Amino acid sequence: MQNTLHNLSIYLREVNTASIILRLALATICAGIIGAERGRKKRPAGFRTHILVCIGATMVMITSQYMTDVLGMPGDPGRMGAQVISGIGFLGAGTIMVVGRNQVKGLTTAAGLWSCACMGLAIGIGFYEGAIISCIFLLGVVTVLHKLDLYSRTHSKVLDIYVELQDIAGVTNFINVVKSDGTKISNLEVKRSSDMDEHTIGLMMTLTLATKCDHGDYLLQLHNIEGVCSAEEAM
Repeated sequence: MQNTLHNLSIYLREVNTASIILRLALATICAGIIGAERGRKKRPAGFRTHILVCIGATMVMITSQYMTDVLGMPGDPGRMGAQVISGIGFLGAGTIMVVGRNQVKGLTTAAGLWSCACMGLAIGIGFYEGAIISCIFLLGVVTVLHKLDLYSRTHSKVLDIYVELQDIAGVTNFINVVKSDGTKISNLEVKRSSDMDEHTIGLMMTLTLATKCDHGDYLLQLHNIEGVCSAEEAM
């Protein structure tokens, strides 16, 4: 039995029809698991994009192994894989966007695409164990650690906010009310936008709260300050 499994393992690490089908199926399943999580969060690169990236990377490594093992072509079999690692950057960069209030979105998705490409390279060369283990860790990062990171960021003492006030006269009152409980203000920026009313003024600032609290509850308190039109966290 042990010899049979050993021989099967060797067979599936060679370039043959069975190993190609297994590798592409595994790439589809592993990348689909990661991509589905991104898709549920309405990210730019979702289910199909992750699968395509992983299948492409897998085929690159299968082709490299085929050129070396079957065709006997000289050269470095890892050369094509190295191009995938550096070349996937253009696709990842396309998912990164700067939205309103200078917020950056898409960094996790870009990193996920790059990781999926690396996972595909492992699958393509027949490193099944490493690919499956990396898939488990990637899924843990984008699900379990996402919740932990979100809780940590929404309950930290440091809070970046964007506030719109009815007029510039209300700035002093707003700052005094915020500071009244021991909160410190830093990196204060005054912003004007063509979308605003001519009297409305926008403030970007970093708050260091006196005590940890839920950022959502704190923002609701800011809305109660006289003269505040809107207040939101700058992620």
